[in-house]
Amino acid sequence: MLRLYHDELLFWNRKMSLVSVKTPLDLPMKHFVDSLAVVPFINNEDVGTLLDIGSGAGFPGLPIKIAINSLSVTLVDASRKKTSFLKHIIRKLCLDDVSVINGRIETLAEHEEYRGSFDMVISRASFKLPLFLELGIPFVSNGGTLIAMKGPNIKEEMVSSEAIAKQLGLYLSECHLVTLPLTGDRRSVICFKKYPL
Repeated sequence: MLRLYHDELLFWNRKMSLVSVKTPLDLPMKHFVDSLAVVPFINNEDVGTLLDIGSGAGFPGLPIKIAINSLSVTLVDASRKKTSFLKHIIRKLCLDDVSVINGRIETLAEHEEYRGSFDMVISRASFKLPLFLELGIPFVSNGGTLIAMKGPNIKEEMVSSEAIAKQLGLYLSECHLVTLPLTGDRRSVICFKKYPL
């Protein structure tokens, strides 16, 4: 499935810019393996619904769905060309229980059916950490998790997010530094939990 996803993405990428691919390792390492780096930190028994904010060409939501098929995944992106690709690749991969929303996450927060309805809300380097917490909090369920996938230099963002996290009823539950194979690139996986009511 990942191979088919890879090949379709390269094909579409020649017509419209979906992801940056400068070397043969960029797509498999910096997008697929990078997205899958979060999987060991997901407790399959506790997580049934995942919201991917700013999904772009499907990262990290679709590789996570392929790895954990039991997840119900919702992908959100403001770009129509990217959501068109997402709908295409979901059909091509015959994935069930995946939905795509073309729109801004700020607008989506106004829809009652999405508020507090996701066990996990994730974003991969789309927003600064304090903004991600603000944008993600309306969607996460009580006791649910917000996961930010960032680069290695996160100290400043972590400090600037302390006050907003407390204000939003969140606490830092996990922070992992991951090294990608072959490239040696480092990534941070930062998990905030929402206090149960």
